[in-house]
Amino acid sequence: MTARAADRTRYNRATAHLDAPIAVVDLEAFDANADDLVRRAAGKPIRVASKSVRCRALLERVLARPGFAGIMSFTLAESLWLARAGFDDVLLAYPTADRAALAELADDPKPAAAVTVMVDDVAQLELIDAARAGGREEIRVCLELDTSLRLLGGRFRAGALRSPLRSPAQLADLARSVARRPGFRLVGLMAYEGHIAGVGDSLAGRPLRSRAIRLMQAAARRELAARRAEVVRAVRAVAPDLEFVNGGGTGSVQHTAAERAVTEVAAGSGLYVPRLFDNYTSFTARPAALFAQPVVRRPGVGVVTVLGGGYPASGPAGPDRLPVPYLPEGLRYDPQEEAGEVQTPLLGAPADDLLIGDKVWFRHAKAGELCERFDELQLIEGDRVTATVPTYRGEGRTFL
Repeated sequence: MTARAADRTRYNRATAHLDAPIAVVDLEAFDANADDLVRRAAGKPIRVASKSVRCRALLERVLARPGFAGIMSFTLAESLWLARAGFDDVLLAYPTADRAALAELADDPKPAAAVTVMVDDVAQLELIDAARAGGREEIRVCLELDTSLRLLGGRFRAGALRSPLRSPAQLADLARSVARRPGFRLVGLMAYEGHIAGVGDSLAGRPLRSRAIRLMQAAARRELAARRAEVVRAVRAVAPDLEFVNGGGTGSVQHTAAERAVTEVAAGSGLYVPRLFDNYTSFTARPAALFAQPVVRRPGVGVVTVLGGGYPASGPAGPDRLPVPYLPEGLRYDPQEEAGEVQTPLLGAPADDLLIGDKVWFRHAKAGELCERFDELQLIEGDRVTATVPTYRGEGRTFL
């Protein structure tokens, strides 16, 4: 029996009393993945990206482990909710225009002490000031550096369109603007290299493309390490008490942690390990989060149909954004239908061994987005469900 077949046996036994659709997290794999992230971080603390987890119980579980400290959130409303739930270090990874939430932040000492907002433009500081509505709490601020690799005079770019701030002078200028403005305190600097951390460099059947990605990423790491160090020096000259310099992501943890200028790294997807994180040469990990759909039809030889399953991930539309049939091994989509809203035909010899009501297990393309489809996660240890915990959605929280 292969390791995957053994996992299927465990998952089916653990959830035999539950009707699909269901979502599960294999805690043994989750914890092993957490350990591997800590190993790769080589002593630097890991800030957990909440968008890749979206379950308070699992955020608490990973933050209780040595090597993890703090949360990287994705909206200010989420940040306030987490702070009031007891999480005392929440970095909002994206600028906000949520005036009501900003008024709450400026008026409540507990979240104001726990939450750091992201800024890359003076206009964002002005918006925060205008939204205070009389609140007098000091706002903790982090600046974001653009990490993209730009060559040929800017005609070639690799990296997300995030912050407009690239140079040490630009970051230092904004740092001075924060320092001059009453009611704000500059505490951090963030630089997320998504073109390194979030792009696999070993694509099945595409050796030339894979080599091109590796060459790009090597060049990007060298350029960013030098520029980030210069930026940190420039910002620290303005704000010598800077608390943290955050960088990285699941796919670049060991490289980013090796930079002296970086004080902490971020990761989240590496806990669940969705399918987009299979294509890396720098690490391997175990799929921990899966979902099951029930077989509801047998249209013919070598075909079964499961209920629903059309849960595409965000990003450029394409086959790699679809969930992938995972267990039993050997199933594939019908190219005329692929993953459907209400039904998904699956082809392959294993279909003939499946009965009406059996579960087919899938992996999502990305990590936390799966939790927007389910109210609960079944936590599996060995061949038993040992806990059922709510996702953000299950707690009535849909932040985006």
